Amino acid sequence: MIYLDHAATSPMPAAVREAYLEALQLVGNPSSIHGAGQHARAVLDDARARIAATLGVDAIELTFTGGGTEAVNLAIKGMFWALNAGASGRRILVPRTEHHAALDTVEWLATHEGAELAWLEVDELGRLRLDGLATALGDGTDVALLTMLHANNEVGTLQPVAEAAALAAAVGVPVHVDAIAAFGQVPLAPLPPGVSALSISAHKIGGPVGVGALVLRRGAEVVPLQHGGGQQRGRSGTMDAAGATAFAVAAELAHAKLAERAAHKRALRARLAAGIRSTVPQAVLRGAAGSAATEPDPVRAAELDTLALPGTLHFTVPGAEGDSLLMLLDSRGIAVSTGSACQAGVPEPSHVLLAMGLTEADARGALRVTLGPATTVDEVDALLGALPEAVERAQAAGLAAQQPRLGR
Repeated sequence: MIYLDHAATSPMPAAVREAYLEALQLVGNPSSIHGAGQHARAVLDDARARIAATLGVDAIELTFTGGGTEAVNLAIKGMFWALNAGASGRRILVPRTEHHAALDTVEWLATHEGAELAWLEVDELGRLRLDGLATALGDGTDVALLTMLHANNEVGTLQPVAEAAALAAAVGVPVHVDAIAAFGQVPLAPLPPGVSALSISAHKIGGPVGVGALVLRRGAEVVPLQHGGGQQRGRSGTMDAAGATAFAVAAELAHAKLAERAAHKRALRARLAAGIRSTVPQAVLRGAAGSAATEPDPVRAAELDTLALPGTLHFTVPGAEGDSLLMLLDSRGIAVSTGSACQAGVPEPSHVLLAMGLTEADARGALRVTLGPATTVDEVDALLGALPEAVERAQAAGLAAQQPRLGR
């Protein structure tokens, strides 16, 4: 199997696996006061400090969660509840291109808690429009919070987090950043001073599934999602010392070789982009990385490249269903992603691409390739070798929306 879907989850490196297995032998609840429990607590605290160091924050500001989705929920719901206890504004500002962990959370708050949602627009790269944000912020009096991605999980475009946080801070609006796609891929430290909360996840960088963390800066408060022990700031529940240890090793490994890994992935991404343009010229490269690959001005191309995650390349194929492309490549032993939502087995066009201005038909033909630190030239070339036939067959099959419906 050639695995090119690292944005979904990344394989666990040997060093992380070994540390995880060793830590799993620990006996003791980190909240117990006997020797075994305190040893487990020391291991947990060490992991917390090591992860915090990769973000340039204090250990006390990091709360472990059961994954990235929980971290996002705790940040958005918890901050909204805490702020509204003090009769703050009820508007939540949210870009249209957010991950569903955030979108579904804010929509739940609107349905059940009286939140008012202000949708923010993005440009053709999928990058937040700061002028629209400034207008939506106003004087900040009726705004509860801004939530935004650090990097779009589908097209890989980096967001203007520092600029957005500065605009929000100027009117006293707290900011949550979903950095799950960006952590371990690009430098995040130091966090912009206007960022109150930041979500990360272990399995995106080769840590275990089911382990995440929320950075809550000093002064930021959340109402917990669950109660019963208060083991951590903003979260109750027995803490996973082994999972935290594996997360710490994965985080340190990623950050120790951050520049080297980024350069490796950028080189492979450039090879892949050039190969797609050559072998499948009808494909359209998307996002900042796609625009960089097709920009004739080298200065502008380099500028666009700085706005992209190093290992993500997204493209669309006219007249083809992304799911068809995915399955045809999978049959050749190549794992990629469409990057679009699929609900109840019915393919749906990506909300990210629609927000970027694509038509539903164009958005349906999406494919996302995400490279990892161990991805090789041979693996990229294997994808390029399989892609033309997959595109031809997918285009022959057409779009799901164009298929005739069978009678009952």
